[in-house]
Amino acid sequence: MSPVHKGYVAAILQALITGFSFLLVKVALTETGIFDLLAYRFAVAALLALIPIFNGKVKVEIAAADRQWILLLSLLYPCLFFLLQTLGLARMTSAEAGIIQAAAPIFTLILASLFLQEKTPGLQKLFILLSVAGMVFISLMKGTAVENYSFLGVAFLLLSTLSLAGYNVLTRQLTGRYSPFTLSCLITFPGFLLYLGLALIKHMLAETLSSFFAPLQNPVFILAVLYLGGLSSLGSSYLMAYALARLEAARVSVFSSLATVVALAAGIAVLHEPVGWYHFLGTAMILAGVIGTNFSNFSKAGKIDN
Repeated sequence: MSPVHKGYVAAILQALITGFSFLLVKVALTETGIFDLLAYRFAVAALLALIPIFNGKVKVEIAAADRQWILLLSLLYPCLFFLLQTLGLARMTSAEAGIIQAAAPIFTLILASLFLQEKTPGLQKLFILLSVAGMVFISLMKGTAVENYSFLGVAFLLLSTLSLAGYNVLTRQLTGRYSPFTLSCLITFPGFLLYLGLALIKHMLAETLSSFFAPLQNPVFILAVLYLGGLSSLGSSYLMAYALARLEAARVSVFSSLATVVALAAGIAVLHEPVGWYHFLGTAMILAGVIGTNFSNFSKAGKIDN
């Protein structure tokens, strides 16, 4: 299997894992709050990341010139991405958030052309827009609460989406010097420290510290957190970095639309969420956009061999 084909496999697996993670987030949130869940999620990811490091199988060494870039990478994702997304969702509906965050491939396309000199022909741009349009269409048809429209919420979600696009582009650049697993480890630990700190501060101020540990009595919650921390956080970031080492950032970013399709299917099959004709039409648009984008040729400018 060629490196490019391996990149596609990694991108598809990452989309599948991310898609199912939405379902498990819903399950876990029945037991705890958002910041507590993020703290548990990244605690699992950090513990798993430490195993190969302590065993000596992975050496995490950062060149002095790259330290600020690694710090920026971890700030973009997971720190700023999840924090800004949470602040935005607190002020807007999930449908509105879906519309705004559907712009991630477009932001990635713009940033990749500016910083990586990736050239995307007009046909690929049209397919990317088609995939984004499918996501926006589904969100619009699900309905938005216009009367509760929040410009501050929009700002938080736009910044969250921009941070994800920046992460895609910077990861693409750093995979020329660091392995995907090294990058995954390096971004996991700051996320763990941030969200554990936020969760503990929240409980100490409310004098509810004992409730932080209460969800651990539920085996379903533990299984959900193991999936979210092991596969969806550490595993997903590794697969994303692996794909970005072999494929253009704009091409990889469009697979986020595929994760939306998986999330819809999981919600319908497991949670018996209602399905409408617009789900099928929007899904067809998304799949056509993903397939069209990846069956067309990108410029080799900015290609990184790893």
